[in-house]
Amino acid sequence: MLIFGIETSCDETAAAIVKDGREVISNVVASQIKTHEAFGGVVPEVAAREHLDAINVVINETFEIAKRDFNITPIDIDAYSSTVGPGLVGCLLVGLNAAKALSLCYNKPFIGINHLQGHVCANFLESDIKPPFICLLVSGGHTQIIKVDDYDKQEIIASTIDDATGEVYDKVARLMGLTYPGGVKLDKMASDGDKYAFKLPCAKVKENEFSFSGLKTAVLRLVQSFEKDKLPISDICASFQENITKTLIDKTKLLADKSGIKTIVLSGGVAANSELRRKLFELSEQGYKTNAPKMKFCTDNAAMVASCAYFNPIKADDPLILEAFSRN
Repeated sequence: MLIFGIETSCDETAAAIVKDGREVISNVVASQIKTHEAFGGVVPEVAAREHLDAINVVINETFEIAKRDFNITPIDIDAYSSTVGPGLVGCLLVGLNAAKALSLCYNKPFIGINHLQGHVCANFLESDIKPPFICLLVSGGHTQIIKVDDYDKQEIIASTIDDATGEVYDKVARLMGLTYPGGVKLDKMASDGDKYAFKLPCAKVKENEFSFSGLKTAVLRLVQSFEKDKLPISDICASFQENITKTLIDKTKLLADKSGIKTIVLSGGVAANSELRRKLFELSEQGYKTNAPKMKFCTDNAAMVASCAYFNPIKADDPLILEAFSRN
């Protein structure tokens, strides 16, 4: 089954064709990082206009690659899909309407998908991983631990009560003068630092909760304790990263043990973080099976959308009337 996916939930315009939820035929992503760098973050109205400019180019390139490499044309596609939410509504509408138009034009089904479920399904791309597993989903807007019993049977068993992981990364990076996208630059700076240089606090919350606002405040006070030209940026980055990644992995391992599931996977944009990936793969030495999507499938992309359309679509009597939504 060939599914065409479109992703426009935030600041990447993406399209892809995936076979049977796992084999990537073509995958094209147009990033807006350079555009939003000047603003220090994503501006929704600007992002929506960028999607409008890029959507047709990205769709055409996706089909061109599929035609060149596999002799696949639009009429060979079995269904068209797109992210319905959560995300920036103005951005979502660009991809949603494009996918609906393609489905009507070629008389094929339209499939809507949940963005977060899409990130979970990124683990299936070019992989043989299968449920059941425990998924740590970490992104700019979400921090969740999801118990995946089957492709379409999933339960959130832990989540953040304040800031999401990616959000904290970006805010802490800004405290040290690192420009957008701060999380990526903080990860790079941490590689040159001493992760034990500073002891930072861990929030005392329930086992099904995360809280990082106190950690963010502690880093702020630490930064303020130094003169600006003497700030040990690499050591602070490394200490912060050690704290937050250890918290994420320890809690995921705890809930995996309680669930009796020995497979743990990562998903979401922060799944590209080097230290988080290292800690995850270290669990294999303790008897766990681990998986993380390839780097290109961690951040927003349409291959995960097409995979999710195959494995776990939004169920609706008439998918064509599905509307974009900003929050779960």
